[in-house]
Amino acid sequence: MTTVDLNSDLGEGFGRWTLGDDEAMLDVVSSANVACGFHAGDPTTIRRTVRLAAARGVALGAHVGYRDLAGFGRRDIDVPSAELQADVVYQLGALQALAAVEGTRVTYVKPHGALYNTAAVDERVAADVAAAVAAVDPTLVLLGLPGTPALAAAEAAGLPTAAEAFADRAYTTAGTLLPRSAPGAVLHDPEVVARRMLRLVTEGVVEAEDGTDVAVRADSVCVHGDTPGAVAMARRVREAFDAAGVALAPFAPAPGR
Repeated sequence: MTTVDLNSDLGEGFGRWTLGDDEAMLDVVSSANVACGFHAGDPTTIRRTVRLAAARGVALGAHVGYRDLAGFGRRDIDVPSAELQADVVYQLGALQALAAVEGTRVTYVKPHGALYNTAAVDERVAADVAAAVAAVDPTLVLLGLPGTPALAAAEAAGLPTAAEAFADRAYTTAGTLLPRSAPGAVLHDPEVVARRMLRLVTEGVVEAEDGTDVAVRADSVCVHGDTPGAVAMARRVREAFDAAGVALAPFAPAPGR
């Protein structure tokens, strides 16, 4: 039986502002990438998300990003290595503490937004992220785009890795994500998304922007929690997997789960 993970970016509210429906999404996904306070998320919001994930046996990942609340972590920032490593350690430590008091633990790390995209092309940034994660806990899995410096640096640092695909994003013919600024970069039709992800999981290909098929390897499929209609999209993807006999399981489960 084919097995895959379904993840979503959660805990991204802040104070009185709510972003996405974490509780509903956690009933669908098997892994939660939880904001750590730099691009989104305040301690109360983060802890609530952790508690909800723990109650459902959903794996917990640290969604570390640039210190950029105003830009939601999606702006490129040139951060020196020492500062970037300290920022990643700080965010990871915060989530680990909140997870501990809720009786669970962080099992993987997924950079957010601009940090994710930069680590996928910049060897220095990729090495900084990997070094910071390994310094905290070398058993943590680094989740990222396959074939990129992000995963290569993680492997060089001795970290286990997992490859990710995106359900709600369009792909280029090179197998990379179409920039958000490009027309059609973000997908919204649950039926289209479900068909694309089922092909990816069962055939190892996804339709690129020009209509051709491109090979994409994925241990986990992401549905962004802040995408309009995200919960409905995730549910439809899971329904398609269930109907095709694709089992859902976290790629980095907590011990004992």
